[in-house]
Amino acid sequence: MTSLNTRRFLKVAGLIAAGLWLAACSKQEPASPAAAPAAAPAAKVYVVGTDAAYAPFESQNERGEIVGFDIDIVKAIAAKAGMEVKFVNTPWEGIFNSLNQGDRDLLVSAITITDERRQSMDFTEPYFDAVQLIAVRKDSPVTKFEDLKTLKVGVQTGTTGDEVVTQLLGKDNTNVRRFESTPLALKELESGGVDAVVADNGVVNHYVANNSTAAFKTVSDSSFAPEQYGIAVRKGNTELLAKLNEGLAAIRADGTYDRIYAQYFGAPAAAGAASK
Repeated sequence: MTSLNTRRFLKVAGLIAAGLWLAACSKQEPASPAAAPAAAPAAKVYVVGTDAAYAPFESQNERGEIVGFDIDIVKAIAAKAGMEVKFVNTPWEGIFNSLNQGDRDLLVSAITITDERRQSMDFTEPYFDAVQLIAVRKDSPVTKFEDLKTLKVGVQTGTTGDEVVTQLLGKDNTNVRRFESTPLALKELESGGVDAVVADNGVVNHYVANNSTAAFKTVSDSSFAPEQYGIAVRKGNTELLAKLNEGLAAIRADGTYDRIYAQYFGAPAAAGAASK
C-alpha cells in the first residue's frame, strides 16, 4: 500500500472511530423500571365469637352459615363503622376465655351485661332488653318461680338463668340440671328429664313457636330482674369500643335497628327479650 493510500486509510479510519466514540457517548442509559407502588396494608378483619346454638339470636342454617338477630346487628354496626368482621362459632363455656386470650376481637352472643363480667371485659351500650322466662309442659301446675324449688330445672351452664336457679335451689342442689345449650335443656324438658327450664324469653318463645308438638307453656315472674345485652370487647380496648358504639348509635338513628328487630320479633323493639 502506498504512503498516500495509507494516510487516506488512516484518516477514514480515524473519522469512523471518532463517530463511533461520539455515538457511544451520546447513547442514553435505559431508564430504570419504575418501582412498583407499595401494596396497601390489608384491612383488619375483626374476629367475632358467637355461640351459634341460640336461635333466633345466633344459629347455623342448613348451609352451616351463622345467622340470626345478633349477627345482623353486628354486620350493620360494622358497615356503619367501616369495619370488616368474621364470625366464628365459639362454644359458650369457653367464649369469654377466647376473648381474653386474644383469639376473638369481640363477642356477640346474647351476652347479658353484669357487674361480674364488667370486671374482665368491656361492653358497648346495651343493644337489647332482656328478661328470664320459665318453660314447662302444658299440664304443669307451675305458676311462678317459687314453684320450682322442689323440681328438676334445666339451665344452660354459665348463663344468668343458671345463676337465678342456683340462687333459688341452692348451689349444690342436684335438681339443677346444666346443659351446654338452652335447646338441649328444652329437649330434655320435652322428654321428661326435667320439670322446667329457665332461660331467656327470646330463645324460649322461639323454641315453643317452632316446636308445637313439644306441648309447652311459658310462665313469667316479676321477680326476674330486667337484663340487657352488650357486645363484649377486651378490657381497655377503647378504640374498638368507640367504633362499635358509633355504629350502634348510627343504626338506631337511621331505622336499621328497628327493621332488623321487626324481622326477627315481628314488632317494634320493646323491653323484655332475652339474655345469657
